[in-house]
Amino acid sequence: MAATYSFDIVSDFDRQELVNAIDQTNREIQSRYDLKDTKTTLELGEEVITINSDSEMTLDAVHMIMQTKAAKRSLSLKIFDYGKIEPAGGNRVRQEVKLVKGISQEVAKQISKLIRDEFKKIQASIQGDTVRVSAKDKDELQTVIQRLKQEDLPVALQFTNYR
Repeated sequence: MAATYSFDIVSDFDRQELVNAIDQTNREIQSRYDLKDTKTTLELGEEVITINSDSEMTLDAVHMIMQTKAAKRSLSLKIFDYGKIEPAGGNRVRQEVKLVKGISQEVAKQISKLIRDEFKKIQASIQGDTVRVSAKDKDELQTVIQRLKQEDLPVALQFTNYR
């Protein structure tokens, strides 16, 4: 029997890099003259980042800093799902930023349909929040990876377990 090769498509992020990016964001907030006296806080939970600030303008500045620090640490900006801005006590605002991890069923179906439509000799199977792609030729798997990198999907994709 001919050997089959495969890889997994996952959506994940490096937790330590995120912790470092949040720490750097906090440090910059404490040192920037326009944000120093706003008492802005960032709290990193298991699945959410809570931002507490004095106005929506400073909240936007914090978003920009956090996105810049995350991008410098090779984190995709697609891991941030910004919730709505809520009023907090004392003329302050709060926003929760959910951390997106894993591929949803809809996106997994979209990926497997794209692979089925464009690559006839390649199989894609959904396994929980990952998609396993297998074929008899490694070069075909490389073209699938290149094609998926061109696609604009709502989640950040990583390709693991390439064998």
